[in-house]
Amino acid sequence: MLYFSGPSFIIFLVLMLSISICRADSNVNSGWQCSEADNFTSESSFRINLDNLLSLLTEKGPLHNGYFKTTVGRSSGKIYGLIQCREDVSTENCANCTRESIAVALHDCSKSRKVQVWFTWCFLRYSNEHFFGVWDQSSMARVNDTNFDDASVVSKGLIFMSEVATTAPKQPLMFHTAVLDAGQFGKRYGMAQCTRDISRTDCSKCLDSQLVTFRTTIGNKRGWEVYGSSCSMWYHDYQFYFNISIPKNDGARRLSLHGVATGITMAVLMLFFVP
Repeated sequence: MLYFSGPSFIIFLVLMLSISICRADSNVNSGWQCSEADNFTSESSFRINLDNLLSLLTEKGPLHNGYFKTTVGRSSGKIYGLIQCREDVSTENCANCTRESIAVALHDCSKSRKVQVWFTWCFLRYSNEHFFGVWDQSSMARVNDTNFDDASVVSKGLIFMSEVATTAPKQPLMFHTAVLDAGQFGKRYGMAQCTRDISRTDCSKCLDSQLVTFRTTIGNKRGWEVYGSSCSMWYHDYQFYFNISIPKNDGARRLSLHGVATGITMAVLMLFFVP
């Protein structure tokens, strides 16, 4: 199901309508956006700059705490790019996710100048228009249509995620995880992250906006994920994220994996806002 608000540059949109994820969190292609196909060729300055850009993102992203943005080229061939991995993901998994997202971009958006690709563990974006530091309200929600939560936990879960959204912008890397003890109904786990190019103020607005926009969609679900161009949120009834430590010397990550592999199927809803 798709919902649109206002005009959008997005012409070509692909969603995975049935997505299997595991309790031992796995890297899943959540969706991608492509602008209208262009006529640039492999010999054009844009294509050359794109290849150089993607090479830089692949090389530097995983080694810079999972985040890197850069600009390549001049004038009409100039291109802006960003890669950001989920902060709890290891350097190795970040590198793999970066390569996978680039492969999707080159395969499914091969002639597009504006591309966004979401995986569970990372987010890739590039464009011929400057977007660094600009809060983009485009978001999509993944929910399980049959996995309803107990009524007594629903309001607690929303309040809990509102607190996660409030705390994340205040953290050094605008990333936060937390646990809600729902008593006899078990625990709920939440996580929020903003792209590091936007301000803390916009990060807060972005996360709050997602909770308001998708409140009806996610409110009574035991598990959901919201992916956006500037921020993302996750909520599940199992510990889906990794426990990691981040050494100060080079930003490399070590991970400790928790969870038991049990697949569930997710449906996808998407809503785009364009100022």
